[in-house]
Amino acid sequence: MGKEAGVYIHVPFCSGVCDYCDFYSIPVRSDDTRLDQFVDLILQDLEADLIALGISHVPTVYIGGGTPSVLGAARLDRLLEGVGALRPGEFTLEANPESADGELLRVCRDRGVTRLSLGIQSFHEPSRRAVHRVGELALLPERLSLAAEIFDGALSLDLMTGLPFQGEYILQKDIEKALSYEPGHLSLYSLTPEEGTPLAAALEQGTCPLPEDDEADRLWITGRNTLEAAGYAQYEVSNFSQPGKEARHNIRYWRMENWLGLGPGGSGTLIADETGLRRTYKADLDSWLRRDGCAPYTEEALDQPTLIRESILMGFRYLKGPDTALFEKRFHRPLESLIPQTLRRWESRGLLQKKPLGLTKGGLLFLNTFLTEAFAEIDQN
Repeated sequence: MGKEAGVYIHVPFCSGVCDYCDFYSIPVRSDDTRLDQFVDLILQDLEADLIALGISHVPTVYIGGGTPSVLGAARLDRLLEGVGALRPGEFTLEANPESADGELLRVCRDRGVTRLSLGIQSFHEPSRRAVHRVGELALLPERLSLAAEIFDGALSLDLMTGLPFQGEYILQKDIEKALSYEPGHLSLYSLTPEEGTPLAAALEQGTCPLPEDDEADRLWITGRNTLEAAGYAQYEVSNFSQPGKEARHNIRYWRMENWLGLGPGGSGTLIADETGLRRTYKADLDSWLRRDGCAPYTEEALDQPTLIRESILMGFRYLKGPDTALFEKRFHRPLESLIPQTLRRWESRGLLQKKPLGLTKGGLLFLNTFLTEAFAEIDQN
């Protein structure tokens, strides 16, 4: 019997690169011949990897990036037709609103996309401009209304906190505007200056006025509280949804269930018993296209200690916590037996719940501290 795995496809193209982005992406024009080559090779790799890795069932597909909608309607139609043949129960496409025109939205609807994830980040022009957010603010209302009119699947929107010139009032207006389009799901990300990004360089030079850490934390909590008051439940560190509208594909990551990664920079993890295989495609588009007679990916064998740590690291991001039954079946020991002291301490502080085992909403705010303590206890034992 074949394996079950979700599929993630990384589309490494953008119309421009925002200052905070640390995902592998390159700016392209719509007439770049590499866009057609990309679609051809993705479909080839998908077929080959499913066979080579023995994957017979694909419950979820997530096409992200980069900006997949930069492919344009015709190329996207070809890609979605090929991927849609897998008949995933959840089929997500990321898009920037400026490239989500009527033609593209109809392609998504007709080719079986069930979730459309639109990157808004903010409706506040000074905040967008300060981090060189790609796209025209004036287009957002038109494109969001068009998505609600044409696309009949679930809608997810991304917003960001901690932006320059934001403040609580601006953030709450951003959320109010986003919710007026009735998304079933909303991601609320706290802006983090990642090393090597233009944003990190701007901070070093003092040219980007980000809020202090305490103020940034307060902004995110304000956003969380506003979403919860509107009926959106937090179910992961940065994700909120109406009942039943959670992102099933992302839950696979947090519960350490199999997924296959494709495209330059795409990475997947397949687990068998206590060990696993990580296959990562090189984050180099031109090399990925050339192939040069060698595999366009690297493979890494994951031993049991590595998988245990990753199961804890990913699982405690999820409000329901790690899948303890899967953990015990996979590693032949209860998760609780590995970090009993850490669990007791965090429960006594009111930051951890036992059934299901996971951090509380308050505990999620200190996730990194929890993980540091948990891994220290594993190392000690």
